[in-house]
Amino acid sequence: MKRLGLGCVALGFALMANASWAMDKVTVFAASSLTNAMNDVAQAYQAKTGEKPTLSYASSAALARQIAQGAPADIYLSANEKWMDYLVSQGAIETSSRKTLLENHLVMVAPTSYPTNHIALSASWDMKAALEGTRLAVGDPQHVPAGIYTKEAFTDLGLWQQAEPLLARANNVRGALLLVERQEAMLGVVYKTDAMISDKVKVVSEIPDDSHSPIAYSLAIVKGKTTPAVQGFYDYLLSDEAAAIFAQYGFGERK
Repeated sequence: MKRLGLGCVALGFALMANASWAMDKVTVFAASSLTNAMNDVAQAYQAKTGEKPTLSYASSAALARQIAQGAPADIYLSANEKWMDYLVSQGAIETSSRKTLLENHLVMVAPTSYPTNHIALSASWDMKAALEGTRLAVGDPQHVPAGIYTKEAFTDLGLWQQAEPLLARANNVRGALLLVERQEAMLGVVYKTDAMISDKVKVVSEIPDDSHSPIAYSLAIVKGKTTPAVQGFYDYLLSDEAAAIFAQYGFGERK
């Protein structure tokens, strides 16, 4: 009887351990431009495994700073290599887990009612007149990746000096898109993937890829967070199944 009792206790501890692993929550901090795609990726993963990742979206800069300060994230997805580099310098990620996952492109958008369907970007373009008394919506070039790329591109195209005093600086790229959707800004620069999900804006110009740094999305596991649950979702993000979902939203694969 005593042996049976000890065996039951051992089995109980084993079941508790397995239950603990099953209850592990995976928290992902991801750039706001990934919102729609990541929601679908997480949904597909839940359907496949029964596990539901927790997703938190904001600008890559804000999320990186939060992680560096100890925020409870397990996986980080950045829209800019700069902020992943920052976390490397802070010793905040598992460097061996860092991967370049996706690519994107910049476009200029306008409300669907905007009178022009195409804008040729050049130093001779009158941006102020094109804005019709509003401002140019962009992610803040000081820290938002989409804004950083925009500054690089406009500098290369000879437009930055004209653009800088006309900017409406948003906290993230989705904020910039929203300003154009509401027609509070008649033009904005966002990712191609953002323009694709909105029926309230149209693309009026594609920003040349060679005018700015490559738009690369980095993936990494936060330092000390490599649990079986975290590793499982991390591996899924690198899978062909996830790549197909990202592709539906216009993201290119950069594995």
